[in-house]
Amino acid sequence: MADQEIENAVSRALEDAPERNFRETVDLAVNLRDLDLNDPSNRVDESVVLPAGTGQETTIVVFAEGETALRAEEVADDVLDEDELEELGGDDDAAKDLADDTDFFIAEKDLMQDIGRYLGTVLGPRGKMPEPLDPDDDVVEVIERMKNTVQLRSGERRTFHTRVGAEDMSAEDIADNIDVILRRLHADLEKGPLNIDTVYVKTTMGPAMEVA
Repeated sequence: MADQEIENAVSRALEDAPERNFRETVDLAVNLRDLDLNDPSNRVDESVVLPAGTGQETTIVVFAEGETALRAEEVADDVLDEDELEELGGDDDAAKDLADDTDFFIAEKDLMQDIGRYLGTVLGPRGKMPEPLDPDDDVVEVIERMKNTVQLRSGERRTFHTRVGAEDMSAEDIADNIDVILRRLHADLEKGPLNIDTVYVKTTMGPAMEVA
C-alpha cells in the first residue's frame, strides 16, 4: 500500500483537474539530481509493471511465426512474420510509423538478429527494441503483463515523465502505481532517494501536485 502522502497528492491532482471532454491520463514527473546523465550508465531506463494497470490502451506488436503467432493474434494489436519484417526493413517510413504508433514490441528470439538488421536503426534510438521471447515463454502471458507496463526513461534529461493511470481510476490505485515506481528508482539509482529532487503528479491538463 502506498504512503498516505502520495495518495493525498493524487487526490488533490484529480480534484483540481478541470473538466475536459476526453479521458485524461495521470502522469508522473520525476526530477533527478546529483547524477552525470552524460554517462549512459547513470540514466534511468526501466520497464515497470504497474499493480493497478496503466488505465490506458497499450499497443503491442509481436514478431513471431507458427503457433506463437497464432496465440499472439488473440491478444496483440498486430503480429508480423519474417517476410513482413523484411518488407518493413525496406520501407523506412512504414517502419518509423509503426515504431511511433506502438508502445511495446515482442519477438521470438530466433527473429531478434533479423530485427536488429532490418529495424535496429529505427527501434534502437526510440528505446523500442523488442522483448525477446524464449521458446518456453507463454506469449499471451507476456503480452498481458506488458499491457500493464510503463517505461521509465530519462535519457540525458534531468526530468522525465511516465504514465501512472487515468483520471477515472481511484487515487489509491494510482498511488500504488506511483509507489512501485518510486521504490524501483530508489533501488536502482546510485544514491537511491538522494538522487531524486522532486516528484509531481498531474492529469494531462491539470495542475501539478508535489509527491516528494
